Amino acid sequence: MSDDIVVEMTNVHAGYLPGINILNGANLIARRGELIGIIGPNGAGKSTLLKAIFGMLKVREGEITVNGESIVGLKADKLVRRGVAFVPQTNNVFPSLTIAENLQMGVYQAPKKYAERLEFVSSIFAELGGRLNQRAGSLSGGERQMVAMCRALMMDPSVLLLDEPSAGLSPVRQDDAFLRVSEINKAGVTTIMVEQNARRCLQICDRGYVLDQGRDAYEGTGRALLNDPKVIGLYLGTLGTEAA
Repeated sequence: MSDDIVVEMTNVHAGYLPGINILNGANLIARRGELIGIIGPNGAGKSTLLKAIFGMLKVREGEITVNGESIVGLKADKLVRRGVAFVPQTNNVFPSLTIAENLQMGVYQAPKKYAERLEFVSSIFAELGGRLNQRAGSLSGGERQMVAMCRALMMDPSVLLLDEPSAGLSPVRQDDAFLRVSEINKAGVTTIMVEQNARRCLQICDRGYVLDQGRDAYEGTGRALLNDPKVIGLYLGTLGTEAA
């Protein structure tokens, strides 16, 4: 295996119910420093793919490695120690806790890292630095998303898994979310992002995967997928031609 591969999924079959797979032979590679986008129709298995990496459902067949070591069957706490961070689409902050307390939860396994990692996340999300004592429950949806991403970054992960970071946000907040994802990635964090906003996702990612019926139907650079007639016709519609 190449030393620069952070995450590799090979022929993964997985699902929530016995005998029913959502992923049907999914493959993915994320190299060090890459921003990977995952798009596809509803029900294609995009969020399921992230949950399979993060140990939230049973992998029935295939292999998933992080930095060359198998992570299949590991629980969330072990995965965090292995450098895997996950930001779910909803319920991604502790609303009764302050921003600072949410960030402390992110570094619960290594509390001595708090000051150092707070400095790092504040360099990307500067506006949160002066509001650390504000309760997360009082924040807007976009602000909660920022706190969730910050908390996930507190353990200095090898890979950050993002499940639809722009979902439910206003157009302005969506643009801000994509900008922050790019900044996180440029800071050196390998990122795998699932997105319904396929056009914007492909515009900022290094490489993309189009999932369909639990398989990777197409793979290529973001720009190549944006301009692929088959991808445009089947998955992007007019959105692809707008981005060309």
